[in-house]
Amino acid sequence: MGIDIIGEDVTNKGRIDLTLFIEDKIYIIEFKVIANDKEQGTALKQIKEKKYHEKYIKEGKEIYLVGMEFSEEEKNIVNFEWEKI
Repeated sequence: MGIDIIGEDVTNKGRIDLTLFIEDKIYIIEFKVIANDKEQGTALKQIKEKKYHEKYIKEGKEIYLVGMEFSEEEKNIVNFEWEKI
């Protein structure tokens, strides 16, 4: 499919849940299961706080940070956020 994937991609500050390499783009993805609405936004926040993107800055590719959150109760996606670096 032309997509290279690294699951549990190790950095010096933690592990990226999923890293996707698609042509000239890198997607850094964090998944979270949350118990309530107050926790929404924690997936993207973790990526930014731990600076997971720094591992790939020198690649010279567009980098996208993606946070996906699932409700523990609803068993469905309740929040999806992304940001381009």
